[in-house]
Amino acid sequence: MSVEGDAITVDGLGVRFRRNRRGRRSLKDLFGGSSRRSRPNEFWALRDVSFAVKRGESIGVVGRNGQGKSTLLKLVAGVLLPDEGSVTVAGGVAPLIEITGGFVGDLTVRENVRLTAGLHGMPRAEVNRRFDGIIEFAELGDFIDTPYKHLSNGMKVRLAFAVVSELDEPILLVDEVLAVGDKAFREKCYQRIDELLAGGRTLFFVSHNERDLRRFCTRGLYLKKGRLELDAGLDEVLDRYNADYPA
Repeated sequence: MSVEGDAITVDGLGVRFRRNRRGRRSLKDLFGGSSRRSRPNEFWALRDVSFAVKRGESIGVVGRNGQGKSTLLKLVAGVLLPDEGSVTVAGGVAPLIEITGGFVGDLTVRENVRLTAGLHGMPRAEVNRRFDGIIEFAELGDFIDTPYKHLSNGMKVRLAFAVVSELDEPILLVDEVLAVGDKAFREKCYQRIDELLAGGRTLFFVSHNERDLRRFCTRGLYLKKGRLELDAGLDEVLDRYNADYPA
């Protein structure tokens, strides 16, 4: 149950996927009418996950690849719908989940900034006011009229972070994508995250980099085989995770 002051409330959350293309989920599966029982070619990516995040908290999500971390962020972002349980989000989210998400290959950098910011609800006048700052932060001043599909992966990351970090949403979702950027730009992004956190934003941060997790997060969620193995202080969570999977 959501409590006043919670930014995110997850209650009994579960989502399942098919193991092959022939077993692709139907619209009926996605929007209702699917059975709680798993069919032979299905698996639960997340099951029976419950937790709450207070406004202004910084949460680090850890676990090995394939344990449900990115799926959880997509559920919080509203990109996926759960098969059971619920996700309640108080306010909007600024999602930095996939570097190509929301961008159109044939549109220019200029056009993509205006389109993506607008789709996230930023008024046109506000987009125009912030446009130069977004381009400067992304270091793409020489590529404003270049089609997005011709940018390198590093450029795409810079553009995505520059746009998303300008959104006035109270919750920031970050999923490992900054690992693609170069060291200097990552540090600039981390300084921006520090500023957002100082302003009271809520952070949901997926990373395999312990140094980054310790920099931003005080609490951790450890996902293992699609279930919430531990919800505790970040140090305790990292200790458990490292004990389960020693280097």
